[in-house]
Amino acid sequence: MPNQYIKIPEPTLRRLPWYLAYAKMARKHGEQHLSSTQIAQHIGVDASKVAKDFSYISISGKTRVGYELEELITALDGFLGFSNSHKAFLFGAGSLGSSLLDDDGLRQYGLDIVSAFDAKETLSGTFINHIPIHHINDFKRLQEQTGVEIAVLTVPVEVAQEVADLMVECGIRAIWNFTPYPIRVPDGIVIQNTSIYAHLAVMFNRLREEGEKER
Repeated sequence: MPNQYIKIPEPTLRRLPWYLAYAKMARKHGEQHLSSTQIAQHIGVDASKVAKDFSYISISGKTRVGYELEELITALDGFLGFSNSHKAFLFGAGSLGSSLLDDDGLRQYGLDIVSAFDAKETLSGTFINHIPIHHINDFKRLQEQTGVEIAVLTVPVEVAQEVADLMVECGIRAIWNFTPYPIRVPDGIVIQNTSIYAHLAVMFNRLREEGEKER
C-alpha cells in the first residue's frame, strides 16, 4: 500500500488526477495495461515525468507491459482520497454554489456535500439536488452534531473573510475557496483557492498575447 501521507511536489499532485481520468477512460475502451509513453502522449507530458510522478506513490510498471490498469486506478484513487467519502458543507447557495450542489461528479471523487448554508432566509428549508439548505446561523449547531471539517466557500467576495473566520471558529479544518478573495486562515488550516475569475484573467491575457504574435 502506498503511504497516504507522503509529501510529494504540488505539480505532481496536480497531474495525478489527469492520469487517473485517462486511465479510467482507457478502461472503458477495453485496455488492460498502459505504458508511460501512452499516458504521456495523451496528457502532454514527458514519459519520464509520468514514471517519476508514479514513483512518489510506489506505483511501478513492468518492462514491455506497462502498468496494470486496475491496479493503477485503485492506487491513484486511494492515494488521492477519491475512493473515500469526505463529508463537507457548502457556504453560499447562489449561482455557483447551486451548480456545485447539482454536480454529482463531486461525490464520485470523494467530496460529499451534505448541507449548504446561506444568509437568505428564503432559502432556508429548501433543497438543491436533495441537499438541504440551512440559514448560516444554524451552522455552529450542525457542525457540532456532525463533526464535518471540510467546507466549500462560494459566498459573495465582500463577506468571504467573515464567513471563513466563522468556519474556522466552529471547527472547519479545510476550505475550498471559490471566491476571488485570498482569505487568511490560521496555521494548521488547509486552504485551496480555486478562483475561476483568476483563471479567466489568465486565459484572456494569453489569448491577447497569441493575437499579438499573429500581427
